[in-house]
Amino acid sequence: MSMNFAHKPNYFLFAQLLIRHVEGYIKKHPDANNAIFDLRDIYELFRQDLASTTTNLDGILNIADEYTVDTINGDQKIISQYKIDAEQNSLLIDFNADALQALRDGKQIIAPDATLHQ
Repeated sequence: MSMNFAHKPNYFLFAQLLIRHVEGYIKKHPDANNAIFDLRDIYELFRQDLASTTTNLDGILNIADEYTVDTINGDQKIISQYKIDAEQNSLLIDFNADALQALRDGKQIIAPDATLHQ
């Protein structure tokens, strides 16, 4: 008997979860220009998917940093840069100031086109 197991993570789902988490953080902390998330919280956010919280996190963040908001200067990325700090078990995110202000003003988040990524 042969059984094939395959685990193909859904990077776009996890990126969406992460961006919604970031959006909630921005609403709770309106003066924040950046955020530091404990990777244990990200692990819980990703429903205890260890691979997505560790090995695949950079790939997920590569998609998450493509989310934009319409600003007076055109569509701007929400995340200007990020850093995974394994020693401190944290994820550091810097926000784009224009996108951050647009979110605070009630603008909607624009998701990247999943058909353009492989």
